[in-house]
Amino acid sequence: MDRYSEITNKKQREIVLLKSFPCIWGKCSFCDYILDNSDSEEEINKLNFEVLENITGKYKVLEVINSGSCFELPKATLAKIKDIIKEKNIERLFLESHWSYKNRIQEMREYFEVPITFKIGVESFDYDFRNNFLNKNAKFKSVEELKTYFDSPCMMVGIKGQSKDMIDKDMDIVLNNFDHATINVFVNNTSDVKRDDEIVNWFVNKYKELLDKNPNIEVLYNNTDFGVGE
Repeated sequence: MDRYSEITNKKQREIVLLKSFPCIWGKCSFCDYILDNSDSEEEINKLNFEVLENITGKYKVLEVINSGSCFELPKATLAKIKDIIKEKNIERLFLESHWSYKNRIQEMREYFEVPITFKIGVESFDYDFRNNFLNKNAKFKSVEELKTYFDSPCMMVGIKGQSKDMIDKDMDIVLNNFDHATINVFVNNTSDVKRDDEIVNWFVNKYKELLDKNPNIEVLYNNTDFGVGE
């Protein structure tokens, strides 16, 4: 498991994949990342402290991810991150959270005392597909409601059951409403949700050149393209 990397093409930054307590929701139909979670605070902090030692501050931007939300990181890990931000002169932080924590987002912004780009796993702006098929439990009704709390949506493409029309609408929303977004091309995992290669090929042919040129949109064609994970 690679837990430290550098993102050097767009939005240059260091990135760490930390361990956390179990995801507050943990029921998304496509997700098996939560297998990385633990109930042992001692184990979590020990590993996280070792990973965090890799941070140099060279880009002055840090992204912290875990298999869930940043709110599931132990207090000691959060305090260590805050110390490193000050020691390494980090000027911007990227964090991710589930919609369930929307009312605590400002709390985290105030805690770290640096600008935060808050990501959220939207997967699709199609309400029914997002909540009934993917079981995201992210029941916002509009882009405006989402933007009240979060800055950067993480989208998913290439799932059986997803249509080209859904993806076209998602790309239109992302490109016209956000300063940053991540597009994840679905890769088969241990869940029952399956990749649709026909949809993936269509998406790549239609959008790859456009998205690759856009400095604000990051595309993960494989889930380890940021250099962390396995």
